[in-house]
Amino acid sequence: MNLKLVRPTCEYAEQVMRYREAMLANHDRFDGCAGLEEVHSFSEWMDFETRLKAKYGEDYVPSQVFLAARTADETLVGILDYRQSPLSPFLLQYGGNVGYSVLPSERRKGYAKEMLRLLLPICREYGETKLLVTCDKTNEASRKTILQNGGKLEDEVEDHKGLSQSGLVQRYWIAL
Repeated sequence: MNLKLVRPTCEYAEQVMRYREAMLANHDRFDGCAGLEEVHSFSEWMDFETRLKAKYGEDYVPSQVFLAARTADETLVGILDYRQSPLSPFLLQYGGNVGYSVLPSERRKGYAKEMLRLLLPICREYGETKLLVTCDKTNEASRKTILQNGGKLEDEVEDHKGLSQSGLVQRYWIAL
């Protein structure tokens, strides 16, 4: 699959903002998008650390944001957020080390699986030996993505925060 992970740059500014609009229009969750739904410009979004530290306070965990671009045409197809260990209690329970989303028009093409696969060696470079990846119990596509990348189900937790549709969050570990 011809996909690469790149750091967000001005080269992708228009595509990132179109991604935001497509996700909003589709009433999608912005998993792995580092608060893209909360901003109105690319430059505002790019100030990840300041913005996310202010939002999460003591629960803030440093993260790395990557764009998944198709190599053939540099089209943005997905966004990932890798949250470094140690995780906050909230992330340990519900969110995990990795969040990701795929543009609605690009789903069901194997991109999420490849995005996560490409992220694993990067996480290893940051010293991770295992990653926690979570999904809603009813999110079959995400569950398959995690399993295809070596995820092992640890448990299901009740979603007391209202983040999931099913009320249950599945917690998977991927050994690196």
